[in-house]
Amino acid sequence: MDHARPEDWYRVQRLSDDVTLIDEPHIKPFYRCNIWHVRGRDRDMLVDSGMGVVSLREWVPLVTERALTAVASHTHFDHIGCHHEFADRVVHRAEADILANPGNAATLADPYVTDDIFDTLPPTPYRSVTYSLTAAPATRLVDDGDVIDLGDRHFEVIHTPGHSPGGIALWEARTQTLFSGDIVYDGPLIEDTYHADAADYHASMVRLFDLPVRVVHGGHFPSYDGARHRQIIRDWLDAHER
Repeated sequence: MDHARPEDWYRVQRLSDDVTLIDEPHIKPFYRCNIWHVRGRDRDMLVDSGMGVVSLREWVPLVTERALTAVASHTHFDHIGCHHEFADRVVHRAEADILANPGNAATLADPYVTDDIFDTLPPTPYRSVTYSLTAAPATRLVDDGDVIDLGDRHFEVIHTPGHSPGGIALWEARTQTLFSGDIVYDGPLIEDTYHADAADYHASMVRLFDLPVRVVHGGHFPSYDGARHRQIIRDWLDAHER
């Protein structure tokens, strides 16, 4: 399999509300994390940081333009790979140890990271058998109800365990925008990780169903509107309550 050039690794797409999607198009869609950049008045926010096989700071100038808070929606390998590149790092306290000590088993790099998850391999000298993550100890631990403050924008932390114990979503009530992480998105949901919990997953889905969302930016796959959000959760609840 060919190796991509580092300058081709990331794709940047500006959306509305000063939200920008950064992703890694050479990773197959199922494994490809959405990296969300949000511009605020006083500082910016990054939600997740991809696999870490190519430097975000070096190849995506947007993330170095202003002071930035890097938030981990959770600590699986595809979401925290470049967190160590940022000085201000936020994670839910239930997964702080993993962010600080991101071993391949704890982050699900084992067994998922193989050449099969790529359409084109990362730049040389990348090898899947030697893939590892760099420790990125949090500078702030958050709990349910805490706020990420960008000056003119305020994102409430919603603790959404189920996919993982420290999963969080970020809710901006003013724009009715939800960054949902991996608890819900418009694609196959993963409910069987080693630290998943079925009861927690159900409770998180019930809680998110009631939010008056206008747009959802998930951890994977395309964004969607409030009607689709409620349909995804309603279908999931129906399937799990039989």
